[in-house]
Amino acid sequence: MSQLSANSARWLNVLTVTSLIALIALCLAWELWLAPQRAGGSWLVLKTLPLLLPLFGILRGRLYTHRWITLFIIAYFVEGVVRAWSDRGLSAQLALVEIALSLILFASAIGYVRALKAGSLKK
Repeated sequence: MSQLSANSARWLNVLTVTSLIALIALCLAWELWLAPQRAGGSWLVLKTLPLLLPLFGILRGRLYTHRWITLFIIAYFVEGVVRAWSDRGLSAQLALVEIALSLILFASAIGYVRALKAGSLKK
């Protein structure tokens, strides 16, 4: 594996980890405190639970986890688009942040997979 692809893979994994953790924090804060559907929090906070499934695989840099999270994260992108369109105020702004984080996670996970394949390194 070349030094360039090793460095790229490392930074792309850091970006994937960071965006996943930020998305988890956003979902929790959004539905519990910042702009819940109902006062005192809503059951939509449960949307955070599926984000915990890939967390350890992403933290360990597992190739397989980076592959399937690209399919999985599309649901969060779609939710962000729908809520940015339909909600108002802070909730719509948080939806835009969700869109941005899901796009960053998607792009960095794909980039990580490509960097590993270019260097023919298996994790």
